Amino acid sequence: MTSSSKLMKSRWMSFLVPFLAVVVSLLIAAIIILAIGQNPLKAYGAMIKGAVGSRLSWADNITKMTSLLLTGLAVGFGFRAGVFNIGAEGQMAMGGIMAVAVGLSLGNVPSAIAIPLTILAGMAGGAFWASIAGWLKAQTGAHEVITTIMLNWIAYHITNYLVAGPFAVGAGVPKSPEIAESAQLPPLLTVQASTIPSSILIAIVAAIVIYIILERTTTGYEVKAVGFNPYAAEYGGISISKNIVLTMAISGALAGLAGALEVMSVHHRIFGAFTSDRGFDGITIALIGQNNPIGIIFAAFLISSLRSGSNAMQTIGVPDDIIVVIQGIIIYFVAADRIIRTWIIKASQLGKKKSPNTLQGGEDE
Repeated sequence: MTSSSKLMKSRWMSFLVPFLAVVVSLLIAAIIILAIGQNPLKAYGAMIKGAVGSRLSWADNITKMTSLLLTGLAVGFGFRAGVFNIGAEGQMAMGGIMAVAVGLSLGNVPSAIAIPLTILAGMAGGAFWASIAGWLKAQTGAHEVITTIMLNWIAYHITNYLVAGPFAVGAGVPKSPEIAESAQLPPLLTVQASTIPSSILIAIVAAIVIYIILERTTTGYEVKAVGFNPYAAEYGGISISKNIVLTMAISGALAGLAGALEVMSVHHRIFGAFTSDRGFDGITIALIGQNNPIGIIFAAFLISSLRSGSNAMQTIGVPDDIIVVIQGIIIYFVAADRIIRTWIIKASQLGKKKSPNTLQGGEDE
């Protein structure tokens, strides 16, 4: 095996590719910022300050990161099994709906019972919603991209119906009542009018659990085997249908957990668009994190930092659309990772001198 082949298969590649994709994206965005007459150093300084420059910035950042981490895990887990779960948005919505449905009735229940029940209800809602697409794929061959997108819209309209009808309360924006106080997660820290939610700890634990499942359990081995080569996995006695449904259920449970924690830590209720496209953001985060649960933690922090810092960039005249540009370029280079890998190999070969004994083509030794 040549040195280039060894480098291509190196475990460091899974870190270097997204890291360099981010660096290149920031450089390209810097050129765009210069083109619109702004100073990229000032823009990035403002972005960093807006993301991590104060306790209030950290509170906003961590709040955004929690649901992004879980939807990224949901999509990434599906990708590891070769399943394209594009339905994290709808699964997150169903998780929020179930969390509210259960949380509203737990007023006289102690928090030690109410909180786990509400979390489990949210996970069950997401798992059930995703399992529909998994079952359809396993039994009929219906492609999960189509079915999950359709289920997203169904979940969206169910949410709108509930907050305008059975769950409706008050005037103004259609919304549900707040869940019982015993079902709400206490904050880690209160910062002015914001809080650092304790739900981030649950999300990080979920990432570690998913990593252990994938790397240390028989279930994880079967899931990855189906993703690598379903025909070889079936020949080896692994049930493809079972693993497709199981993968979608676990993936949906993670997205449902995102919805439940959003209800329990942030809004304490649901409204029409409370998911705010974070289910779709999970696709970006899974790609940047290379579908690795630990990598997804850092990818979620990156995207939440970009989002939190975009407001600060606007104050110095840089449009927040530049964040969308940066995110898009990152996705391009991570998805087309062969480009980055080739750059890394060429860079590693620079400075290497040819051996004087190297045979030239067509010459005798």
